[in-house]
This record gives sequence, C-alpha cells and structure tokens, in this order.
Amino acid sequence: MKKLISFFLVLTTSLLLTTAISDTLDTSHILRDNGETLISSGDTFELGFFSPGNSTNRYIGIWYRNIPLQTVVWVANRANPIPQTSSATLTLFHGGLLLLLNHTNAALWSTNTSTPAHDPVARLLDSGNLVVVDRHNPDKYLWQSFDYPTDTLLPGMKLGWDSTSGLNRRISSWKGPDDPSPGELSFGVELDVQPQSILWRGTAKYYRAGPWNGMRFGGGPELRSNTVFRFRFASGPEEHYYTWWPVNKSVISRLVVNDTAGARQRYVWGQGSWRLYGSVPQDYCDGYGLCGPNGVCAIIDVPSCECLPGFEPRGGGCERGELAEGCNGKSDFVRFTDLKVPDTNSSWMNRNMSLVECREACVGNCSCTAYASRDIRDGGTGCILWFGDLYDIRRYSSGAQDLFIRIPSLDTGSGGRKREVLIVTISIAIGLLLLSLGIIYFCRKRKRPNRQLSQSRNKKLDLPLFDLSTLTKATDNFSSDNKLGEGGYGPVYKGLLDDGGEIAVKRLSTSSHQGVDEFMNEVICTAKLEHRNLVKLLGCCIHGDEYMLVYEYLTNKSLDLILFDPVKSMELDWPTRIKIINGIARGLMYLHQDSRLRIIHRDLKASNILLDSDMNPKISDFGLARAFGGNETGANTKRVVGTYGYMSPEYAVDGLFSVKSDVFSFGVLVLEIISGERNRGFSHRDHSLNLLGHAWMLYKEEKALELAGFGFEYRCYASNVLRSIQIGLLCVQESPEERPTMSSVVLMLSNETVLTRPKQPGFFTGRLTLEATHENSTSSKTPSSVNEMTITTFDGR
Repeated sequence: MKKLISFFLVLTTSLLLTTAISDTLDTSHILRDNGETLISSGDTFELGFFSPGNSTNRYIGIWYRNIPLQTVVWVANRANPIPQTSSATLTLFHGGLLLLLNHTNAALWSTNTSTPAHDPVARLLDSGNLVVVDRHNPDKYLWQSFDYPTDTLLPGMKLGWDSTSGLNRRISSWKGPDDPSPGELSFGVELDVQPQSILWRGTAKYYRAGPWNGMRFGGGPELRSNTVFRFRFASGPEEHYYTWWPVNKSVISRLVVNDTAGARQRYVWGQGSWRLYGSVPQDYCDGYGLCGPNGVCAIIDVPSCECLPGFEPRGGGCERGELAEGCNGKSDFVRFTDLKVPDTNSSWMNRNMSLVECREACVGNCSCTAYASRDIRDGGTGCILWFGDLYDIRRYSSGAQDLFIRIPSLDTGSGGRKREVLIVTISIAIGLLLLSLGIIYFCRKRKRPNRQLSQSRNKKLDLPLFDLSTLTKATDNFSSDNKLGEGGYGPVYKGLLDDGGEIAVKRLSTSSHQGVDEFMNEVICTAKLEHRNLVKLLGCCIHGDEYMLVYEYLTNKSLDLILFDPVKSMELDWPTRIKIINGIARGLMYLHQDSRLRIIHRDLKASNILLDSDMNPKISDFGLARAFGGNETGANTKRVVGTYGYMSPEYAVDGLFSVKSDVFSFGVLVLEIISGERNRGFSHRDHSLNLLGHAWMLYKEEKALELAGFGFEYRCYASNVLRSIQIGLLCVQESPEERPTMSSVVLMLSNETVLTRPKQPGFFTGRLTLEATHENSTSSKTPSSVNEMTITTFDGR
C-alpha cells in the first residue's frame, strides 16, 4: 500500500511539473490562476496570469522568463481585466477555440479561429508567439498572437496589412504602468499611395517616418539597417508589412510604444537592465507637420521652420506665390537633398518609371508640385508625384532623400515683371563681377606671403611631412569607404601606406568651423608629446589649401561608439572600464604636469578617447588645446569652445579655464564610463536631473551602486565601483578649488586611501538648453563674462 501511495505521489508531482514546464495547452488541460504557466521550449517566454504594477486586476499575458524585471510583451484581455474578486481559466475547446472564462463561465476573451482543427493545441513558441495549430499540422497556424499585438513588436513580428484576412496589425500603448488597456499612442503602416510608417496620437498623426524607399522608411534614420538590426518592408498582393530582427540572435530586444514617454522606443537587454537604443520623436522637427503646409523643418536652423522656394509665409504655414497661376505660369524644378519627403496622402505612384520620365509626368501636370524616386536603390527607380500642398517635410544634415520641387521660372509674368527681373539680374551680375575682381586682387596680393608663411610653418613644425600624393593613394583618393568619421575639424580617413602601416588621416574641411589656426595649434601641442595614453602624431601634410594630420590608426576607434551602444557595451566589463579610466587619468596628468609644456585639452569627451586593440585609451584631438609655460595654470577667454555636457561651469559661463576644467570633464567621463549613459541628454522617469545630478542623488541616498551600467557583475567589484563613483563626483564639484588635481586622482585610483566626501556638482539640476546657457553667458556682469558662445556638439572619429 505504501508503495502504491508513493507511486501516485510521484505520478502526481510529475504531472504537475510537466504542466508547469510544458509549452503546450491541449483540450484535456485547463490553465488556472494558481501559478500554472506555459513555458516556451527554449525557456525564453512564459505565459500565465499576472497583475501589472500596483493593480489588483488579473490578466493573461506573455513575458520574458529569464529577465528579473517582469517585462510583459502581450496581453490577451487587456481591455477586459479579471477583478480581484473573481477567478478565471484559460481553456482550449475542440475545434481550436481558445477561451478565457471567469468563475461564472462568461467569456472575457477568445480567439477567432475560422478554420476548425481536428486535434487542436495552443503552443507558446520561443519567438514569444502563442499559436493555435492542429497537432498533426504544426506549421500551419490557425491563430497566432503575433496577429493581435499589444504594445510590443518583437523580432519577426509583422506590422501592417494582410488583405486576405483583413487584418491591420498595429501596436498600441498601455494607458499606464498599472493598466494595459489601449492608450493614446499607436504605431503602424499607412498604405495610401506609398506605404509609410506612422505614430498616431488618437486618430491624429503624431510622427511620420516617411514612405519606404527601398532601403528604409525615408524619414526614419533610426530604421536604417546596421550591424545590430536588419529591417524589411514587404509589399505584395496579399500583404504589406514591416518587420525587423537582430543580426545576432542572442541579442534580446523589443520595440514598444510608450504613452508616458509619448514615444516609440527600441530597447536592448544588457548588463542587467533594459537599455534605450533609439526613440522617436527625437526632437522638435519630428513632430508631424509642425511647419504647416509647404514648410520645411530643420533642427540645425534658428528659426527651425522655413518656406519652400516660391512659397510665402501665411497663417502658420506657407502659401504658393507665382505657382498659383497654375497652367498659365511657367516653372522649373529645383533639387533638394537630404529631405524627408512629404506625406504621400495626396500623391500618385508608378513602380516602373525612370526619374527622367517622372519629371516629364510632373511637368505635364500643372497641379504637380513635386516629384521623387520611389526606390532610391541603383540610382533611383519608380516615381512619386505630389499634388497640392506639401506636408511634413524635414531637412537632415545627411543620409535622407532627394526631392524635386516646382518653383516659378524667372520669366513668369507680364512684360513689366520681366523687365524688373532683368534689371535686378543685371544689377546683381555687375555687383558680383566687381566683388569677384576685388577677391582676385586680394588673393593675388596675399599669394606670395602665404607661400612664404607655409614654408616657414613647414620648417617650424619639425615633423615628418607627407606628400599629398602619398595620402591620396593611402586613402584610395579619400574614398567614402575609408571614412572613419567626421568632427568639427573635418573628415577622418583610414589609410594604408606602401609599407603596410595603417594610419588615420585627419583632413581639414573647407567648411570647418575650426581652421588653419586650430590645425597649427594641434601640431604644436602634440608634436613633442610622447605618452602611451596619448594618440601618436606621425606627421602632417600642407599642400596649397590642403591641411592634413597623420595619426596612428587605432583598431577600436572611439570610446563613445562602444560605451553608448547597448550591444557593443557588453564587451566592457569592469576591469576594462577601470583600465580605461586609469589610462585617461594618466594621460591627462602627463599633459598637466609632466609634458614639456602644460597643456589644457579643453575638449575631453568620450568621442576623443581612442582605443587600441587591447582597449588601452589614448587621448586625441588637440585642436582646441592651450599650452602654457612656467607656472601658468589657466586663462580667460571671450570665445568659449568645447562640447556641451563636458564643460565646467566656470568655463561655460565666465570663460575661465584651467587644469581644473579638464578635471571636470574627466569626472563627467568617469560617470559616463561607469553608467554607460551620456551626461548630455540623460533622462530618468522619476526626475529631470542630468547624469551628474542623478549620480549625486544616488550617492547622497547611499544607492550609488545603482549607477553601474554593466549588470550584476558590479557586485564582485562593489567597493572599487563605489570608490570610482566618489572620485568622479569629486572631479565634477561646482567649485574648481574643490576639485582634485589629476596627480591626486591618479593616486586615489591606485590606492585605498580614505576619500573626502564630494560636494554638490556643477550643472546638475537639469538638462540645460543651449539658449539658457547662452543667456547666462551674455548676461553676466563680471568683466570676464563670455561674449561669444561656440558650443561644438559634433561626434569624433
């Protein structure tokens, strides 16, 4: 009898365990709200009953199984919760109908399977998809949760239309963290003439990523395929959908619409937390149609809205001027580059036309206001014509699309108008001719002294000189394929010398905000520097108007490309991060006290820290540096240059810089390296503090370890991490006198001496705007106030 009882106990336990770990629900089982769940075969997702946040209501949903923070990706009964006073079961009926029933057997939610199954099962897949299939035909889905998404788009899910079933797949936000019912935001694909992705607030367009141009949605820079994600849009007779997936299948990522943030966000799981990879809207110009009809928004301009050529400002937008004559007026087309093309609501599309045929079609229709290629691949194919007003155009600095816009011809109008245009044209031509003659005279006058100046500079540089032909050959004629990046100075190219040596060539751009003076400054400051944590200057090239610096090439490029990338940053364990911090500290100490001249860098930031193959850091970009001799330790300037987020308060506001300004920048870098977050643009759901303020708050609350951005590993190095955070806070103290010198910092990092408690950091209360900073700088009453604020926000190599 005992053996029989034992047998039944083992059998019962086995059945319970099987129910708990199975990925399948069949007609002989019921899923109850008593802890029972379905678990996908790869142990990735789990389905069961849950209560979100502080809510007491119950829902049936799917969440990640092995992520400590419960992250729900799908909710069945989001609009019909189970009250706390009730209970419910999930049941699969014969035929394949999946039903959520309450304690009175009333249906709270059900599937709508149209094709009956002989032996149905509901199965949770490792993709996070709950499917209903016939056990004998498991590859044919009779119903799937991926067709009815909630707020999350997982890899492989389709967003868009299925014409055979009539499905329009959209994701819509939760109302709040405690309420999964549909909120105001939704994200999907609008078909119209040319499919485009839209973020709606209610029924109004809130953000538009533009039409699909063969490679991406034209106005969505974050939707470009890269080394981390791939994107695809499929358009056929039965389906029009967008989908995405990570290149590395081990990357855990999700795309959500967030009502609270008012944004569509992409997250990547790494180092113990969800890290924001991208978000839209990103800025003012991402708002739908903010500049009104026929207006163009450009975030780099002030004001940011402007009218298209031939249009005049009128009532919150722009109205057509000469083009209002319609077919009675003559017109031309002007090509505009790097635009998000207008909303395709009032447009016409042809898949097969060439760009020339597209232009002819627009010329032949006087109602046509613009045209563009439908597909930008292979030089452009297909045609889109726009009619009437043009809405939601945005200008980007690069990487967007060409748009050809109809503008009035100069010969449009009456004879009087023609005479007016002729007079103005002749006047302008004469003026330009006189100006050109003056410029030629001036240039010829200066030509000989400039040649002498270049020769004297060459002698003064005392550096190896590279021929222009050598660098042209090494970089394959400065090919875009060899371009490593671009900063305020100009582009940087990778080069390969004849002897096999790899170099980085920094080429002064003709449109550079910096210039020859900064070029010479960088050469003079770095020519004699020799330290393992400073990038090595190999030589330079001065040839006519060409100015180039030649540096050693570093395999891992700049720190920011790894540190702020949710996937790549996983390579940075704590030993690597502290090695980088120590290396930067030693390099900076050398500049401040051990080099031939005392050098203040003035632009220390993550993009100016380069990493070699062993992840050793090297400080680079000395274009803004200042050298001092003797006992000089600082100076005052009326022209503030540097990068917002790294500048010390006394420098940004009063133009006072010293070695302590670099110490402040170093402190910001330390906190960024520990947290994996940028100081500039840092945001937190609970407050408006920047990264410095956030670190300061956590330190005061004795929760400083929460700043660590590299997962649970920090627990093994807790004391070391805490010490580094404290050193970072000491370096960003508001008063420069309170900040340590770099020699003191190196000492603190290398031993266990007791540290003083840091005081309040500077610039910690929130995310200051450039306008606010400029106001502060110009309204200061002190004699040394900043009269010119030049803040460079360019990314380094």
